[in-house]
Amino acid sequence: MSIHILIDGYNLIRQSPELSQLDRQDIQLGREALIDMLVEYKKLKHHKVTIVFDGINAPLFSNNRDQVKGIKIIFSRQGESADAVIKRMAAREREKALVVSSDRDIVNFAASRGAATISSPEFEKKAAMAVFMHNGCFDCADDENSGWIPTTKKKGPSRRLGKKARRSRKKIKKI
Repeated sequence: MSIHILIDGYNLIRQSPELSQLDRQDIQLGREALIDMLVEYKKLKHHKVTIVFDGINAPLFSNNRDQVKGIKIIFSRQGESADAVIKRMAAREREKALVVSSDRDIVNFAASRGAATISSPEFEKKAAMAVFMHNGCFDCADDENSGWIPTTKKKGPSRRLGKKARRSRKKIKKI
């Protein structure tokens, strides 16, 4: 099953220390840095990625929809918030969607429609780690498993997550 990652653009930018610093200098710099980060991530993971920004701060003479190196960029229409666009897309995609936002309203709505959710800082960490692991830390993966000791101890059903939580965890592991 392919995952469609829906990103609340300004939420992710403003939650990130590096991106928010660029955003304070110039809003376009923050957007471009986010797009560059996601392009690197998409090269590795090949998930469908869509960033949604509020149309109020859209660059002049820009389309509502654009695509840069495989990353779909959407600016909300005049009078419509990015939150509404993300909710609409999450409702349409349902189980295929992974919503990246720290906005509780969006997260609750997406989860109620069956979409998996992840906070903006957590997604940024996972994306950065994926790029880091790919760029030169291949030995790090071996270090994790070297201390594993086989055991016959069973976890039992009391620790098993619910079906919805297991599906959500499975999607998040893929990113």
